[in-house]
Amino acid sequence: MSFVEHDFRAHYLEMVQRKRLYGGIMLAVFMLLLVSGFVLADSRNAGGFWSGLHNVFDFPAAVWRDTAPKLHELPAHIVTYFPALIETINIAAVSTLIGTIFGTLLSLLSTRGLARWPRLIPLFRRIMDIMRAVPEIVIALVLIFVLGGGPVPAMIAIAFHTSGSLGKLFSEVNENADLKAVEGLFSVGATWGQRMYLGIIPQVAPNYLSYGLLRFEVNVRASAILGFVGAGGIGYELKNAMSWGQGKFDEAAAIFILLFATIVAFDQLSSHVRNRLVGKGAH
Repeated sequence: MSFVEHDFRAHYLEMVQRKRLYGGIMLAVFMLLLVSGFVLADSRNAGGFWSGLHNVFDFPAAVWRDTAPKLHELPAHIVTYFPALIETINIAAVSTLIGTIFGTLLSLLSTRGLARWPRLIPLFRRIMDIMRAVPEIVIALVLIFVLGGGPVPAMIAIAFHTSGSLGKLFSEVNENADLKAVEGLFSVGATWGQRMYLGIIPQVAPNYLSYGLLRFEVNVRASAILGFVGAGGIGYELKNAMSWGQGKFDEAAAIFILLFATIVAFDQLSSHVRNRLVGKGAH
């Protein structure tokens, strides 16, 4: 082994050892933060985690005790709460559609080589960062205070967050688009909107649809959660059923069944569509 090869090997081993050392330090810091965070949260909680761990199955047991004698009433409860489920799905669908439209526009305005105003790319990216950073429930609480309870605050809150999330994903897809079509359209005098609509959107539409379906799954769950803060839908009905406690747990069980079946159905449907899109893209 020559001196150069020996020096290169020693340098390489030194880099590997340094990388492992840094990795070990980062892992130790992460574990320390995890443990300290858990201890702090447990000390500030109303009840201790370990002392209350044995009660984790008490609520499911209470629901079953209340539901078991009334199993014959579950179909009627499911029919009763089905309109609230449709409202939740509508909130998710409309907010996903609005978020997809605004996310598409923001992604095109924040992608290098495609942006209408290149100097404003950092501004549009920061806007998307803010939209993603603010949780839906915070936006919904503010809008409920202003507009009152109902599906509109939930729809606006979810659409706002969806626009930022999809805008970020769409911009990454845009960066892989072929710009030859855009350059050809530019050479014949096409406007910026025409270049995007005819040169970029057809290329990225399958990926857009795949991400949009994935986001729709997330929004179905988000719209149900927002019902707990008065934003309407089946989450609001679930909150009421659980608030009544013993005697209404059979209705809560019916709502749980509806929610579970809906989320599984949409998860399977969107996964099937996404797999079809990926399969077509591969061919």
